[in-house]
Amino acid sequence: MSMLGFEAHHDGSPLYLPDGPVSLGGSTRARMRSWTGGRDGGRPATVERVWLRTVEDGEPRFSVARHLESSGGWDWWEAELRAVNPLARYRFLLRGADGQTSWLNAAGLHSQDVPDAQDFRLSAAGAGPDWAAGAVMYQVFPDRFSRSDAADTRPAPDWAVPADWDADVVYRGPDTPLQFFGGDLDGVRERLDHLVRLGVEILYLTPFFPSASNHRYDAESFRRVDPLLGGDEALIRLVQACHERGIKVIGDLTTNHTGDTHEWFRTALADPGAAERSFYYFAPDGGYESWWGVPSLPKLDWASDGLRREFVEGPKSVVAHWLAEPFKLDGWRVDVGNMTGRLGAADWNREVGALVRQTALETHPDALLVAESTNDAAPDFQGDTYHGSMSYASFTRPLWAWLTDGTAVNFFGSPLPCPPRIPASQFVAEYRAFAAAYPWAARLHSLVAIDTHDTARAATAMVPGGQAVAAVLSFTLPGMPTVFAGDEFGLEGMNGEHSRTPMPWDEPERVVQDLRGLYAALGALRREPVLRAGSLRWLYADGDSLAFVRELRGSTALVVAARDKADVVLPPGLLPAAAGTGTDAALAVGRIALGADGDGGTRLRAAGPAAGVWLLS
Repeated sequence: MSMLGFEAHHDGSPLYLPDGPVSLGGSTRARMRSWTGGRDGGRPATVERVWLRTVEDGEPRFSVARHLESSGGWDWWEAELRAVNPLARYRFLLRGADGQTSWLNAAGLHSQDVPDAQDFRLSAAGAGPDWAAGAVMYQVFPDRFSRSDAADTRPAPDWAVPADWDADVVYRGPDTPLQFFGGDLDGVRERLDHLVRLGVEILYLTPFFPSASNHRYDAESFRRVDPLLGGDEALIRLVQACHERGIKVIGDLTTNHTGDTHEWFRTALADPGAAERSFYYFAPDGGYESWWGVPSLPKLDWASDGLRREFVEGPKSVVAHWLAEPFKLDGWRVDVGNMTGRLGAADWNREVGALVRQTALETHPDALLVAESTNDAAPDFQGDTYHGSMSYASFTRPLWAWLTDGTAVNFFGSPLPCPPRIPASQFVAEYRAFAAAYPWAARLHSLVAIDTHDTARAATAMVPGGQAVAAVLSFTLPGMPTVFAGDEFGLEGMNGEHSRTPMPWDEPERVVQDLRGLYAALGALRREPVLRAGSLRWLYADGDSLAFVRELRGSTALVVAARDKADVVLPPGLLPAAAGTGTDAALAVGRIALGADGDGGTRLRAAGPAAGVWLLS
């Protein structure tokens, strides 16, 4: 795969679905574009007829697409798309002037018929909140972000192994979850100006519940904030301060498990007749199921009506408690959402997600709901449960493989010693394959992270300069670009636990690379509407370089990224006519330039790891 830009194209962006959301039983207009220039130079044959194929009540239906106009070397086609079912599935059938047919679905153009799994999707359920679509997110692991003065007055708990702020992180062995640096929520509040300077719009806090670990995914209660973090009042102060600065706040909820010290679990152990006993999977001998066999994380049994009432149903549930006054969180990230409610033959996953959504939106109609899924996430994110996912499979994993320098890191649990090095064409192929089955709205509300608290750091996994290139891609592809606290200081880590390094505030010797200026520039650039909501059309991907455009009517953003030296010519027709005539980059990292080619195309040159963004009319 190399020159992709002449492929017929459609996605769910406003350029191709101009009427926006559709309700069940309604209809909208679906548009696509095809190249008019003939086969020469690798261009496809001119398309003469187009049909829209939908699947209605399980049965395929075809309708003729009418030709709208020809403009800039492209034919535009339009057909009526009906939302007969809650999830409208559709694709296009094309017949060329040479008599050949092809299919266009969300994974691209195919010369043969293909299964429905990667058809375009349009959900009749409400999309996620407008404020979150494409917004910049910043992830904070509270124990490692910042300590307020009040933190010094709190003695370390009995379970903890206290550590000085500049101590090395323990990332292997039994002390890993016990090492305690003592960051708190008032410490986060005192550093909010740092987030403002980076252009952060959403603060994502990993769990703030009391627990017996530094990560707090083993909650002792879902009804109070850990006193070590400052208690309930500290969260109220933090959310209020964020809202005053225009920053939304989402929490982190473990719907798959609790800690073994949780009040529900202690009650269930003490009294086999207690209602809480049904909240978990107990065996007749007293044993119980747990997350990945870790006994400190007993798994919740969502067949329990009592658990549903307590956790996810109604205004008194855990889900609602924190979205309402006085806390006023703006949403939830759900931990291991892919495993919640699933155990062997039991599968309550979609039902639980729907209940979380119903309760959350009844409590806070503008709440954001995202969930973790570590692999092929799209089947679980079809618009009727969570608004979006963490895009590990479609973005983070192939990104690491494209930018790897061969350093041994934990590659998402793979037995491989490091990410396998792949060409840009494979990065794009994997991105398209794993993103295809998402409705467009779900893509805009999914996290696009180069690393998180559960992964190695990008700076460790990638070639020198690769993190900056990765950051540019994160901020220019569809979704919510997500910065893990410390990325802006180039912090390193071999695995997730190693990446949870305390922030190097006022300690320049611990700053590996100061990237605050880059992230601030990216945060400012992300305000451009074309980068928040524009369509995505791949132009080129081969070996060491790739290029794509984001497009809205009247505006185009060209993005080019290279992991090594690159010299690429984009033929005439792929970009607006003015491209390549001295346009300055809106943002660039490394040495990269755009210029005119002698044959009327656009020439892209890069020296070493580099990336650039150009805003074109």
